[in-house]
Amino acid sequence: MSRAPRNENVRRDWGGDDSATPILHVDMDAFFAAVELIDRPELRGLPVIVGGAQRGVVLSATYEARAAGVRSAMSMARARALCPHAIVIPPDHHRYRDVSTAVMRILGDITPVVEPLSIDEAFLDVSGARRRIGSPSRIGELIRQRIADELQVTASVGIASTKFVAKLASSHAKPDGLLLVPHEATVPFLHSLPVGALWGVGERTEEVLARAGIRTVAELAHAPMGTLERALGGHGSKRLRDLAWGRDPRSVQPVRHEKSIGHEQTFGTDLTDVAEMTAALLDFSHRCAARLRAGGLVTGCVSIKVRMADFTTLTRSHTLDAPTDVAHDIYQAARQLLAGVTLPRDGVRLLGVRCEALSDASTTFVQVPLDAAGPERRVAERAMDQVQARFGRAAVTAGSLLRQPTTEPDGGDIS
Repeated sequence: MSRAPRNENVRRDWGGDDSATPILHVDMDAFFAAVELIDRPELRGLPVIVGGAQRGVVLSATYEARAAGVRSAMSMARARALCPHAIVIPPDHHRYRDVSTAVMRILGDITPVVEPLSIDEAFLDVSGARRRIGSPSRIGELIRQRIADELQVTASVGIASTKFVAKLASSHAKPDGLLLVPHEATVPFLHSLPVGALWGVGERTEEVLARAGIRTVAELAHAPMGTLERALGGHGSKRLRDLAWGRDPRSVQPVRHEKSIGHEQTFGTDLTDVAEMTAALLDFSHRCAARLRAGGLVTGCVSIKVRMADFTTLTRSHTLDAPTDVAHDIYQAARQLLAGVTLPRDGVRLLGVRCEALSDASTTFVQVPLDAAGPERRVAERAMDQVQARFGRAAVTAGSLLRQPTTEPDGGDIS
């Protein structure tokens, strides 16, 4: 759910010349919520929020809920106060990944030059697909039509000469629309936007610029360089000035290497029992390990995230002796890290496990532990992968997880 400022009054028609606009940004509309409505058509047109029922955060919301002020990453308590009649649905991350895979497959049918940004958005360079399929505008409409017809969810598409402008265009096309920004219209389009639309301008930077009298992209583009440097420093000033004038030389990169894989959860009730905490870590370790194996990856570093009842949050990390994709190894590191944390009496609100320093399993030497059960663990976990892929995660799990604590999933992510 994009939170970038946009100008609601910006023009929706900048011309039809797409001869120099090979970059598309495809962004799913309210993706998690839209997936949930596939099997709940009776909820269409109603305010729906995806997230933890009580103490979690908003992961997605329909546009009806957004009209009431609901936004992603907002606490569920705040969201329910703003939209008390909203229907709250717990997330199903496995379903979202399945639909995301199907979306990426459709994009891959168009061109191999696809750069996924997250589970619900991607860049495409359609230069090589024009002769086979048609103009960028035609391709954008075809993508939207296929996603809607085949998956029953909607996508918005931005078309431009650069990645940055294409992403802005898709945000202004929402929901369920397409916006073309011809090459010649790049600067006029950008200069119609608030300065917060620029990548890297968050609330704090926006406040700094406002104190310097800069509130729009046009004002930043024409501000004296000395004014920008005093406010933001040299490097940041040059980067924003380039963006304000539409200068973005980055190409679409079809291969994107994951930096980390993790899973975290907010608990329905603060955990005070260390045994329950370690059971949660074991569950998260199995989830992470399964995704490592699915991606052909191994991890060389494990970290944990602990959020206390007072919202104090800390992280700890441990470099492994050898890369692994085995849940037992990840869990042992996570449990050791948790043992080094001073836990408050009032408990822990959130726990997370993250696998970092990822590498390709096929080209990385994986040392087999001296523990006699080491090889068998990897074989057993791969067998679990196969069973869960066919029958779902509930079909088989570690015996010690049969009484794990009730949680509200915030979910896993790949970044």
